[in-house]
Amino acid sequence: MSQNTVEEAVAAKSHQPDEEPDPAPEGRESGVGDEAPGWLSQVPYFLVLSTMSAGIVIVAAAHFKRGPALIAGALMMAAVFRTLLPPEKLGMLAVRSRWVDIITLTGLAVLLIVLAWVAPQLSQ
Repeated sequence: MSQNTVEEAVAAKSHQPDEEPDPAPEGRESGVGDEAPGWLSQVPYFLVLSTMSAGIVIVAAAHFKRGPALIAGALMMAAVFRTLLPPEKLGMLAVRSRWVDIITLTGLAVLLIVLAWVAPQLSQ
């Protein structure tokens, strides 16, 4: 194949009009519901972070049984999110591999529940 033949083929291809895109599958309008916004993947992280913050505030208010229990609940919620949601919907909850995250979060939650259980109740 000579260079002239290749140049003619490229020139002919560039003068052809572009093909029309295929219509949206199954009668859906394109652009509607295709992808969720990027910030939506951070919602599970925000729920875990806000629950954890509430637990820390409760501990700061001298409730040493309720606070760690709420923090443990936040860690269990993070473990459930990590188990059920796909990686693109997790945002910053996906740190390591799935099983390392689940085992770490569950282990810390169990340890905090035990801590809350054995902590002495302060008299008020």
